[in-house]
Amino acid sequence: MPNMPKLGMKKVAAFGEVMMRLTVPGVERLSQASQLDYSFSGTGVNVSSQLARFGHDAYLISRLPDNPLGEAAEAYLRKLGIGTAFISHGGKYVGMYFLEQGFGPRPGRVTYTDRLGSSFNTAPDDVYSYSEIAGSIDAIHFCGIALAMNDGVRQHMKALAAAVKAAGGTVIFDCNYRPAHWGEEGYVKARAHYEEMLKFADIVMMNEKDAMLTLGMETEKTDRREQLEELIPRVAKLYNISVIAGTHRAIHENQTHSLQGFMYKQESFTFSERLTFAVHDRIGAGDAYTCGILHGEFQGFAPEQTVEFAAASSMLAHTFEGDTPMATEREVLRAMVESGIDVER
Repeated sequence: MPNMPKLGMKKVAAFGEVMMRLTVPGVERLSQASQLDYSFSGTGVNVSSQLARFGHDAYLISRLPDNPLGEAAEAYLRKLGIGTAFISHGGKYVGMYFLEQGFGPRPGRVTYTDRLGSSFNTAPDDVYSYSEIAGSIDAIHFCGIALAMNDGVRQHMKALAAAVKAAGGTVIFDCNYRPAHWGEEGYVKARAHYEEMLKFADIVMMNEKDAMLTLGMETEKTDRREQLEELIPRVAKLYNISVIAGTHRAIHENQTHSLQGFMYKQESFTFSERLTFAVHDRIGAGDAYTCGILHGEFQGFAPEQTVEFAAASSMLAHTFEGDTPMATEREVLRAMVESGIDVER
């Protein structure tokens, strides 16, 4: 008899590009290094991998080149526990970026190659079977980074979101606005696309800065917490969003970070404890927070439990090498207990 799935476990797909990350060892500059370490990452990779580690049936929707580089990327996905049934093949390239770790007052630096020529970003109109995918999953995750790429990618995102919504699935949208990707007057270019994605979304990752800059909302408040508490309820009501969640971060002189998560649900805010911790690798920690929120929602946690779980998930992601969060549910729960927080199961 086959194993029965755990209660609350979902079949989730993330739409996004697979990128090759080339990391300079230690804290050297790219101009100093004589070797690079490579791995594969991307928001969709991070989200699907973390959800798989939490016990969900997680897939990536993407396009990879039909060559040894694409084969290596797909093998890497399978190693992370990511389902590849929705991976298409074609084109010649994967997007790449070079990462230089910061230290002290010197920030980290990411340098992209020509990612717009990648297999993902040149996918033709008919490459994804929207209705088939929508009928096979419970939820789908989208990211604002992909939304910034080009009109072709945006068309795929909106069509997939519409199909999943029509099939009764859950649509998740992480605003994740990156100014460098949108270019000059980026907020003006992005606004209509963000508004359209928010109309599909059930769960949204954003904070008060997204509401003000990306959506053009105004407030007379100057304190971040007060801005958040004024603007997020307006966004939820305007777009009929069930859950909005995000974080506030502070970076200290001793190189530690503090993070506090929030969640707005049923017209009420819930905040996590403020966690302070050392940082090994920050990239991907926001995706770990997103997955903590999703896991809590899928499992039926109370809001207080969900937001504490998500904050602990993000904290642990700062301790792993590479973009992709690697913590299991058990490890997150242990971190919560050690921080004086617990989840009733």
